[in-house]
Amino acid sequence: MQTKETMMRVKPFAITLDVGTSLANRTGSWRTLKPVYVDRLPPCNAKCPAGEQCQAWLFHAQSGNYENAWKQIIEDNPFPAVMGRVCYHTCQGACNRNGIDEPVGINAVERFLGDYALEKDWQLPVPAADTGKRILIVGAGPAGLSAAYQLRRLGHAVHVVESAEAAGGMMRYGIPKYRLPREVLDQEIARIAALGVEFEFGREVKDLNAEMKSAGYDAAFLGAGASLAHRAYIPAGDAAHILDAVSVLRSMEAPAQGEETPMLGRRVVVYGGGNTAIDVARTVKRLGSEPIVVYRRTRDRAPAHAFEIQEAIEEGVSMKWLSTISEAEAGEIRIEKMKLDESGYPQPTGEYETIAADSVVLALGQDTNLGFLAAMPNLQVDRGSVVVDADMMTSVPGIFAGGDIVQGDRNVTVAIGHGKRAARAIDAWLKGVTATEEKPVGSASFDRLNPWYYADAPQKIRPQLDIVRRQTTFEEVLQGLTEENALFEARRCMSCGNCFECDNCYGVCPDNAVIKLGPGKRFRFNYDYCKGCGICANECPCGAIDMVREDI
Repeated sequence: MQTKETMMRVKPFAITLDVGTSLANRTGSWRTLKPVYVDRLPPCNAKCPAGEQCQAWLFHAQSGNYENAWKQIIEDNPFPAVMGRVCYHTCQGACNRNGIDEPVGINAVERFLGDYALEKDWQLPVPAADTGKRILIVGAGPAGLSAAYQLRRLGHAVHVVESAEAAGGMMRYGIPKYRLPREVLDQEIARIAALGVEFEFGREVKDLNAEMKSAGYDAAFLGAGASLAHRAYIPAGDAAHILDAVSVLRSMEAPAQGEETPMLGRRVVVYGGGNTAIDVARTVKRLGSEPIVVYRRTRDRAPAHAFEIQEAIEEGVSMKWLSTISEAEAGEIRIEKMKLDESGYPQPTGEYETIAADSVVLALGQDTNLGFLAAMPNLQVDRGSVVVDADMMTSVPGIFAGGDIVQGDRNVTVAIGHGKRAARAIDAWLKGVTATEEKPVGSASFDRLNPWYYADAPQKIRPQLDIVRRQTTFEEVLQGLTEENALFEARRCMSCGNCFECDNCYGVCPDNAVIKLGPGKRFRFNYDYCKGCGICANECPCGAIDMVREDI
């Protein structure tokens, strides 16, 4: 009979081989392939314009460790509560879970974490020791605030100059309150200010070159937003009331700025098909007007997001597709019907109709005022945008730019990503080094996964405000998830391409060649016992094991 002591010394059969047996020749000496653990780039991470490590913070969230999840987000983005409301979540469009049922509600979980952090009053990390360097930020929009946050964290002194009376840029003056409550925005901006970022409001930088020299800045980031509305030539009578979308949306902050909200009248025509046009139409609906969106293409070709158009229609906004305004008079406009040619471009038909309109709001896009760069020598501009390299630096050393002022998509998420990338590049430039980022090995595509390991779990849908209050108030339309639903949603993540310690490889290995290293430390292979059978790789749910040649 074995004693307790001898029983404790007994090893599993597969690892009881003594020297002189096959172990001396290394078990499986015929092996030609061996397994290795890899970390691949998840599609959600790859598609996030802000560069968030979505999968990493979802991993923390699914175990209920909300603070670590929030801390992971703010490494890249100081606005999780804002982004959980206004981001167009391209990450979800790329989510591999689409191949099973529905994408993980990444955006909804981010909002839950952002709101939870505000409720718990979690603060941003303490900045590093002062570097003695001083950076100018032009514009307190999402790009400028993101850059300011990252630069201050690195220990640099940051001075933000903003022409408006409050920070936020497009988040405050371009996104309606029914999508982004101002108290949420204010709280997340206040945390950045608490780091020691210096703000100067109500002043416009007129001459960047002079500004840099007079204050002795070591570098600058240009985050000026697109505040100049595009105009369209519309023959109009003297009494025609024509405004631009930027002014209308900005006027909704008028009480705080000491300005008056424009009188739009009962019948308002919004000319354009982008998200700004839809925002204006939904805003004037809440003011008691009857909005009609006029756009020259069809609904499916409108640049506005489909869900925004659908929500507007639900709220009573009328849509007139394949139409363009040809004239505007007091109390009415004349519309020409259009048709799409073979290339999808609208062509006039010569057919007209007249509709009643007290006001016309032009929502045809915006430009950035680049006048403050005129005296900056050698700064390159192309088609109204500042030219930057991969590190967001302009043609002038030490001058960086991002957000609406450079070419590319114009939204909050992109702007935050620009600010972060520029800040890290500025820090490297000041140190005389090159900014580098580690890149994972390849991408975690759906064909690398074993989807049968994951249970069917439909996405949790965020509730919406009832339709009457949506039409008559500026209360937030899209609500947040409960903690229970947020946990469920986070646990739908399949951890594509990255080990989440499910123990599958440990359990299926016939040779006990997989060694557990402890919680959070994953595993390693003992190649003395591994025969290279590949069962571990075949059975890994998330595709985090590669079989490679033995001689690599």
